Amino acid sequence: MSKTTKSIIKNITILAIALSITTFISCFNKKDANANSTTQTKPIAQKTVLKLNHEAPAFEVTDSNGKAHKLSDYKGKIVVLEWKNSGCPFVKKHYNSGNMQALQTYAKEQDVVWLSVISSAKGKQGYVSSKECNDTVKNEKSNATAVLLDPNGELGKRYNAKVTPHMYIIDKEGNLVYNGAIDSIPSSSQSDVEKATNYIKVGIDQLKAGKPVSTQETRPYGCSVKYKI
Repeated sequence: MSKTTKSIIKNITILAIALSITTFISCFNKKDANANSTTQTKPIAQKTVLKLNHEAPAFEVTDSNGKAHKLSDYKGKIVVLEWKNSGCPFVKKHYNSGNMQALQTYAKEQDVVWLSVISSAKGKQGYVSSKECNDTVKNEKSNATAVLLDPNGELGKRYNAKVTPHMYIIDKEGNLVYNGAIDSIPSSSQSDVEKATNYIKVGIDQLKAGKPVSTQETRPYGCSVKYKI
């Protein structure tokens, strides 16, 4: 056998071994990838899908005075939901400036129901007892219709409330017509309040005039809601 022939056979043998190793590694990786894929596709809890201009999620929640509030109780009225945490600087922006209280008063003058919601879990920042809540309401001079206590986070998660303040407007037919920020300037500075477009006031005015809400969804800004993990 010539040296050339031996060299060719040797190269073929090396190539065959290399192909075998490559095939083995490829199969192993494929198997490993499939295993990872199985792990990643385990069922996870589904969040509520909020749809604008569709029926808002129903609820029954007790307020700081022990009174139960059902959304269905307010059929025929415009309802504003305000997620709050009095220790949050973005919430303080609107309460310390008097903006939130003025908006709440204006809403009530327009026969609008204003429900503040506290979804901070027990042991988390922002959690309050009924008495602490009422003391805060008095100190802040809040003009909300009621403050709903949601320490288990069920109402907050039903509405996918992400931050404080996170705002919602529900029309007289019970449909969700606004979801998002209170206004157009995402800051914690009180000086920005007067410069901003207040989406809640605009929405209330448009609904009272028999018009659709022109801006129905914006990105909410604020502190994260302190849910129970």
